[in-house]
Amino acid sequence: MVFRKLPGVSASGMGLRLSQKFVFLLFLSGLVTLCFGALFFLPDSVRLKRIFLPKSDNQAVTVGSENDAREHSKKMSREQTAKGDSTTKLKILSRKQSVTHQARTVERSVGNKPPEESNPPRTKTEPGSKARESVTRGDRVTTSTQNGQTKDNFDFEKFKRCLLKAPLGSDNGKPADPQTLQRREKVKEMMKFAWDNYKRYAWGKNELHPVTLKGHIGNMFGGLRGATIIDSLDTLYIMGLMEEYEEAKKWVETDLDLNLNGEASLFEVNIRYVGGLLSAYYLTGAEVFKRKVLELGEKLLPAFNTPTGIPRGVINLGSWSWGWASAGSSILAEFGTLHLEFVHLSELSNNPIYTEKVMNIRKVLNKIEKPHGLYPNFLSPVSGNWVQHHVSIGGLGDSFYEYLIKSYLMSDKTDEEAKRMYYSALEAIETNLVQKSPGGLTYLAEWRGGILDHKMGHLACFSGGMVGIGADDGPQEKRQHYLDLAAEITHTCHESYTRSATKLGPEAFRFDAGAEATATRLNERYYILRPEVIESYLYLWRLTHDPKYREWGWEAVEALERHCRTEGGFSGIRDVYSSVVSHDDMQQSFFLSETLKYLYLLFSDDDLLSMEDWVFNTEAHALPVIRKSCLQPETGTQDANKSTTE
Repeated sequence: MVFRKLPGVSASGMGLRLSQKFVFLLFLSGLVTLCFGALFFLPDSVRLKRIFLPKSDNQAVTVGSENDAREHSKKMSREQTAKGDSTTKLKILSRKQSVTHQARTVERSVGNKPPEESNPPRTKTEPGSKARESVTRGDRVTTSTQNGQTKDNFDFEKFKRCLLKAPLGSDNGKPADPQTLQRREKVKEMMKFAWDNYKRYAWGKNELHPVTLKGHIGNMFGGLRGATIIDSLDTLYIMGLMEEYEEAKKWVETDLDLNLNGEASLFEVNIRYVGGLLSAYYLTGAEVFKRKVLELGEKLLPAFNTPTGIPRGVINLGSWSWGWASAGSSILAEFGTLHLEFVHLSELSNNPIYTEKVMNIRKVLNKIEKPHGLYPNFLSPVSGNWVQHHVSIGGLGDSFYEYLIKSYLMSDKTDEEAKRMYYSALEAIETNLVQKSPGGLTYLAEWRGGILDHKMGHLACFSGGMVGIGADDGPQEKRQHYLDLAAEITHTCHESYTRSATKLGPEAFRFDAGAEATATRLNERYYILRPEVIESYLYLWRLTHDPKYREWGWEAVEALERHCRTEGGFSGIRDVYSSVVSHDDMQQSFFLSETLKYLYLLFSDDDLLSMEDWVFNTEAHALPVIRKSCLQPETGTQDANKSTTE
């Protein structure tokens, strides 16, 4: 082939230009590949995904390698440890402000979102819109609300008769001991103070900034409002703060808007909103709570529309869901923390779909191999395989184990599968994770592909109570062993409090380089009003009646009053080891739902929300034991109904 020579351009010059074009095109193709790779693999690319991908319940999720997951885990760790008002920690990566807020799951967030934080979308979906169509015909809840009425046959009066004790006890749990009563009244005053300031400065918002005196919305609830109101309903009720309870109830009836189209954490919406509304209904019988919770429950079903039925972590309350974690994987403590609430949704709606969804999760888990009997924290909702081998009883894993034993207890001890899974997991935890420090402290390490990380998070301190409530139903020869283990773990968590200047515990504490039960890293020194240590005090008190647990609880009350109380509410602090307190300006909703409720119950008689009748979800919302034999319609009634029909 003959190339025509261009005027004024040499052959060598033309060759150089072709080479430059080739390099440019190579660079451009690499850039495009990188951009689209980020589009599909980075968890923060949801905005781009929404532009390019249809909002389909079945959109593909690509599962990354262990290296991808490991890098994401490191990224999360960096995000969680960021300090100051310029960042907010992931909480649903749990609690509890990005799309998820680490509650009990990566770690409940510090809540230091800047004041200029943008509000989530409040787009309403019209009745009959695509939001409802996203629930497949087979999953449609036939008892959903229609014209403000709920079609179901739940008999609330019969339910009350099935309880062994009155929910509020013989005298509202009032202790006979004057000092204990005085301490209980102090906790009640703290609750009223927190509530009054929320009402004054943040009414209708999700949480309160108690230093700057304004409301906080966040973006993990998909546009839902009033998280503090919903979280506080049962606490207000059991404390006898009836005026405040009626205010909250009225807000639910008139202002709780569920017709939204925003992105929400399935985990957080379930434990706070679904759990809070369920508890309020079972305690009071007010139909508004049942109506609202059944409407909300239906909106969560699209999260399960995956190839395996393992739900994704983030759901659009209008129609679709996606996985925010590494390569779209789901988190053990998120999809494993649905069972209690969903079983009760089936009870109230008379529709088995909710129970079927969570029972399918167990089927998937029982099919796959568990390394050393342990459950890793990340699972692909597409393939049903583990994405990486990181095991934690703290953030990312915690409430999965909690819900196994509580599912068994809530079933009136008939759920044998939950019992088997729990004690099998507990055996693996004891074998691989339970450690003893040189100083004699028992702690739960984290497991990373066979290598132990000698760190215990504040979130893992719930496990003292968990092991305790499960002691009676394991092998008889291990009953005392489990009670001892529960007490040892709770003692270690108490030590993490007493070894700080403020007598409040850090977000995580370590057992390495000579340190024991203390935070050795700056990014682990904060306290965000978490309840887990006090939760274990309550359970150990009720199981043993050892007075030290009430004393430890009172130490926490004094520390909260001294270091966390501000003129406008209660705030977390950034460094528990500093005598000069720096507040994070966030009154978490779980402080009212959990921390103060557990303290109030600690200083009450045991018949207030008796453990024989109630279990607490991971947000401390009281859910009743389901006694199927008692709740079944009487034979005579069934026959009469049958004759009438005929």
